[in-house]
Amino acid sequence: MLYPVPLMSNIQPKITPIYQTSVFKFEDLDAVQQYFDEPGSRYLYSRNGNPNSDELASAVAQWEGGAGAVATGSGMAAIFAALLTYCQAGDHVLCAADIYGGSAALLNLELSRLGITVTYVPFESLYELAGYVQPTTRLLLCETMSNPLLRVVDLRAAADECHRHGLKLVVDNTFSTPVLTRPLSYGADLVLHSVTKYLAGHSDVTAGAVVARTTEDVARLRQIGIVFGLTLSPMESWLSVRGMKTMRLRVAAHSENAWAVAEFLDQQPTVQAVYYPGLAAHPQHQLAADQGGGRFGGMLSMRLPDDAEVVNRFMQRSKRFPFAPSLAGVDSSCSSPLYTSHRALTDAQRAELGISVGLVRLSVGIEPIEELLADLSQALA
Repeated sequence: MLYPVPLMSNIQPKITPIYQTSVFKFEDLDAVQQYFDEPGSRYLYSRNGNPNSDELASAVAQWEGGAGAVATGSGMAAIFAALLTYCQAGDHVLCAADIYGGSAALLNLELSRLGITVTYVPFESLYELAGYVQPTTRLLLCETMSNPLLRVVDLRAAADECHRHGLKLVVDNTFSTPVLTRPLSYGADLVLHSVTKYLAGHSDVTAGAVVARTTEDVARLRQIGIVFGLTLSPMESWLSVRGMKTMRLRVAAHSENAWAVAEFLDQQPTVQAVYYPGLAAHPQHQLAADQGGGRFGGMLSMRLPDDAEVVNRFMQRSKRFPFAPSLAGVDSSCSSPLYTSHRALTDAQRAELGISVGLVRLSVGIEPIEELLADLSQALA
């Protein structure tokens, strides 16, 4: 039975409606042929494209200054799509040793099964790749600010070094966001995000995005998204776009609070070290200031004694920083890289990076700063 819906031609919504449909209708064979002959003229199937996911991709691409983008079902899907844009069986990838554990797991456990190999490059060697490049090396994967130690990559130097060897530079910009840093403007070829984090911003969406410098790479990304089914649902896309409308304000508040928290923690006797680019003692402080426009983001890590009981007491006592293995929501949280985000690393990798039980990562929210500092004070007492 048909249920005809009256359509009013004068409807002009201020906000894009949610196109919660898996498939779109066509008048006849000619209309279907038009879809294939004129890409972007119509919609066919939401795995191939949907107004909401296209709106999100366009918004992220505009923020990053790229030729286009694709929205994906998660940040991991974005990393996968980015790597496959340039790699096939038999190829070799360089990856910064300071990297999100999920990226390492994808490279070590899954892409290796597809015949793609990886070499991890120490942070100090990211600008001197000659000793790591092989004939089949295709790209370098790194993060603007590394997870969880907040090391800041000199993007222009990294891009110049990659291009000198004929490599592509792929940058995970999740921690920094395009509010602070736009890697494409420094020479990166692809930039990716876990939209779940700062772009959507409210801990209620799982999504990702990849932005490309060239239209050719955009076309390749779209093909990968369609064929592998990496595309994002209409509802998640709509929620992400809604969240991005306040991203500039949120990131400014995150950054201001995190800077205050870092300075506070740096004075606490229980805290052995604080990793935050906004601190003057941070090795890449000036670089971070230059690339971030004087702001340093909302993420930091601190080192407590390597004693699980000490860490547990801090987590149990804190009310404003609950243990939640993600980041970037408007509410603050803490996490243990050893137990969550970097579990997949080998013992040797974790030891080399200094990821131990005492390392606690803080995602600083936008709550009143006096409440956050009071909570940290009593939790560390």
